Amino acid sequence: MAATLRIQSDWSRALSRDEGEAWLSCRSPGKPTLYGSVTRRGLSSDGVPDIVASEGFVVGEVTKKSILISCPHENVSTKFLAPYTSFSRIHQKSITCLDISSGGGLGVSASTDGTMKIWQAANGEIRRLLEGHVYDVNCCRFFPSGLVVLSGGMDAQLKIWSAEDASCVVTFKGHKAGILDTAIVDRGRNVLSCSRDGTACLWDCGKSACLGIIADCGSPVNGIAVGAADNSLNLGTPEKPPSEREVGTEGKILLLAQEDKKLQGVGLQSRQPVFLFVGSDAFNCCTFLSSTYIVAGTQDGNIYQLDVRNTNAPIQVIHRSGAPVLSLLPYRDGFIASQGN
Repeated sequence: MAATLRIQSDWSRALSRDEGEAWLSCRSPGKPTLYGSVTRRGLSSDGVPDIVASEGFVVGEVTKKSILISCPHENVSTKFLAPYTSFSRIHQKSITCLDISSGGGLGVSASTDGTMKIWQAANGEIRRLLEGHVYDVNCCRFFPSGLVVLSGGMDAQLKIWSAEDASCVVTFKGHKAGILDTAIVDRGRNVLSCSRDGTACLWDCGKSACLGIIADCGSPVNGIAVGAADNSLNLGTPEKPPSEREVGTEGKILLLAQEDKKLQGVGLQSRQPVFLFVGSDAFNCCTFLSSTYIVAGTQDGNIYQLDVRNTNAPIQVIHRSGAPVLSLLPYRDGFIASQGN
């Protein structure tokens, strides 16, 4: 397990003044944590902060938006990036989820205040307030068109909203407990949801109806992802012909990140199990990197990379800290992970 280097405060604010200080820590499993600080002494002639580190740490490349810091004793280095921009007035309570439209122009975010807001991605200007869920809204995402939003909440309701006029056009009811994640199949004639009740369901948007329970796991399903399967994978055969209302389910796998430490793959059209992998703790999230490679994150901070053609052993296990892995997003040739620290 690698050492983890952290800045323990908002360094971008601390170092934006003429003189500022931010605290450092370097933690390696099984060893005492090393503590230090970085201090800004002023500006160089080209406007870049002049920054020094305390004993045990070394400051490398510094720009107006980033600092590279290393801890030679543990042979670890980390580049810390300042926020490109930040919007502090969109929500007054915790933000539980957010998404950006396919064109990049709009953002949508959900909050523990029971609302969602649609805003301009460029400047944070609020465009629409979406109200209708009772209690926390756990998840939200844009449809591929960027004109419609899908949400799920602790009220066990799945809702579809117009991003143009903030109206709720469809409400799906059927789950017996809070909805924790959603997924959209192809262009969005069908959508998926998972819940604390242990089920993952497929819904028909046009008829506002449940097309079936894809999996009943007996344990809360914290996250789902849907993706195209490699041709060599056997996805199973449906026990009965699929409904004509099912669109785009053929050849797809549904990933299920479960509270009972299981990561499961199910044929979306067949409803048949494809693989089952047991991790070190509850799985919180999962995503596809390709038709063969997936990643999933656990409550104890592990990120498992797996090949769906052979899940007997992971390709690699990444452990940066013991903080819960909360979300995963494919990015270029890799992925972005967020943790609860």
